[in-house]
Amino acid sequence: MDPRVDDFLNTAEKWQKELRLLRSIVFSCGLTEEFKWKHPCYTYQGKNVVLIHGFKNYCALLFYKGALLKDTEGILVQQTKNVQAGRQIRFTSAPEIANMEATLKAYIFEAIELEKAGVKVPYKKTADFTVPEELQTKFKNDPAFKTAFKALTPGRQKGYLLHFSQAKQTATRKARIEKYTSRILNGKGINDCVCGHSKRMPNCDGSHKHLSKKS
Repeated sequence: MDPRVDDFLNTAEKWQKELRLLRSIVFSCGLTEEFKWKHPCYTYQGKNVVLIHGFKNYCALLFYKGALLKDTEGILVQQTKNVQAGRQIRFTSAPEIANMEATLKAYIFEAIELEKAGVKVPYKKTADFTVPEELQTKFKNDPAFKTAFKALTPGRQKGYLLHFSQAKQTATRKARIEKYTSRILNGKGINDCVCGHSKRMPNCDGSHKHLSKKS
């Protein structure tokens, strides 16, 4: 067991009993315990299988390839419609978890078998995502912007397309596009670090916020 998980559980302000029980169940399935993204994460030969995390109204097991599970009990939850691979099983009490132990282990073992078989989640291609009309107009009026956007990695393009498309109003979509124009021209993704202080480059870990507080 990873001692960092012990520290995490000992300092958890909520769901401590439930998180401990989930840890016991997952660990008994033969996975390697690690601590990633500030949460207990369980891997098979270095591949992420399931993560334990807690929220305000529930705690959960997050299956990284949950979209591929059979979900015979109909208990998997897609956090948002844009989440392609991950699926949660949510809980609100320790007795609920205890009663589901056999089912949870079955889901975990199925997830392990998927990793053993090397099954991949069929992610959408960039061409499958909707390009908002406002972004198409921006491409037409600003060729340099279009060139910079097309030069981004597929993952970065998808991130922007999702963010822009999620806005319901035209004004909001336009505002979002303008907000990120300079970032796109500089070849940065929506979550990339632009201050150079992140320890998780190229992703941003919020280090700039700590710097601004100190100043």
